[in-house]
Amino acid sequence: MMPVIMSWRQGAWVSLDILLVALIIYQVLVMIRGTRAAPMLVGLVVVSVIFYLARIGELTTLNWVVGHVLPYLVFALIVVFQSEIRHVLADLGRRLTFLGGSSSESDSYDDIVLAANLFSQHQTGALIVIEREIGLRTHIESGVPLDARLSYDLLATIFRPSAPLHDGAVIVQKDRIAAAACFLPLSMNPLLSTQLGTRHRAGIGITEETDAIAVICSEETGAISLAIGGQIERDMTVEQLRERLGSELRRFMAPVTLPTTIAQVDDESDALLESPLREPAPQRKSESSAESEPQS
Repeated sequence: MMPVIMSWRQGAWVSLDILLVALIIYQVLVMIRGTRAAPMLVGLVVVSVIFYLARIGELTTLNWVVGHVLPYLVFALIVVFQSEIRHVLADLGRRLTFLGGSSSESDSYDDIVLAANLFSQHQTGALIVIEREIGLRTHIESGVPLDARLSYDLLATIFRPSAPLHDGAVIVQKDRIAAAACFLPLSMNPLLSTQLGTRHRAGIGITEETDAIAVICSEETGAISLAIGGQIERDMTVEQLRERLGSELRRFMAPVTLPTTIAQVDDESDALLESPLREPAPQRKSESSAESEPQS
């Protein structure tokens, strides 16, 4: 029985060894897919095959070249693939961070808080849905797919009143915006206040069917609301929104400095300081051109 047990244990360790190596190779291939490292890796494989055939065919000169070049090849690969190596190590660190979430995701959700503050100040309607355990693929397919990294600037651009995607909901998956202008089911709860419009009822409706979180900004009042589990919390401050998102997503969201409201001015030199949600002011005639007009 002892040799059988030992052989069974050895077989289990060998299987685990093969599984881990296959998983590492798969993850590396997934990480470099679509980057410049992919064709370079193909070229490296071709060169390795040529060197292997040269060794089998006993090509003396080529074997001599390989023997003298190979020690320096490792350093050359590190220099060539330095950006990809940093990306792989950073991505590996994010994947291994189970408790509290990664810092990049926390920063991304802070962008939602900053965007909500901007929409509240300028009374811009917005609906942002954060996916959790239950997938929202059906609702994502109803909108315009983006698959872009979640950022404050992108949210401000999407919900700009003149933007073609401002109508509808934005669905967020982890630290990426999956789609915009998505259609959501409306809540039919008769107990909801009649003051709640379509945007609020859509945010509540998606949380009734899934475990998603909906951040809603009112276009009429600029109030910030949060819908979870079919319930809505209205008239929230930005700090309250940050705390609720942090507790629901089980991650610490460090306080960030909120941008102050910029007062409107008439001087054209301050036009660049206006909010990204404002439309560019029409160009006015200069006083010099007015003075240069012929007098009757």
